[in-house]
Order: sequence, then structure tokens, then C-alpha cells
Amino acid sequence: MKKAMLMLVPFIISAVCLIAYNMIGSEVAPDGTLNEPFFLIPIAWLAFFAGIVSLIINTFTSRKKNV
Repeated sequence: MKKAMLMLVPFIISAVCLIAYNMIGSEVAPDGTLNEPFFLIPIAWLAFFAGIVSLIINTFTSRKKNV
């Protein structure tokens, strides 16, 4: 049970980053520069792929234990 909860953490981080990005939004400053929290997008993708990798690793290790 705890292992399954730990595997959900990267997916939760990914979702929080994407939701925060959409809630913060972007705006154009008076001098013409774009202000947006762009750093949240790569963090969300990295967390998502980390969750996928941990899910794949857990699937293979659990199959080896059953065999």
C-alpha cells in the first residue's frame, strides 16, 4: 500500500504544476516582455515521466517476485 502511494507522488506533483501554471497565467509587461511561470511545464513533464518509469520498474519487479 505504501509503495503504491509513493508511486502516485510524481503524478500528483505533475498535476499540481500544471494546475498552478494555468492558475498563475501569463501576462505581457508594459515594456513588452512576457511574464509566465514557464519553469512549471518542464517540472511537470519530468515528474510525469518519473512516475511512468517508477510504474514500469514496479511492474517488472512485482512480476519477477511472482515467478
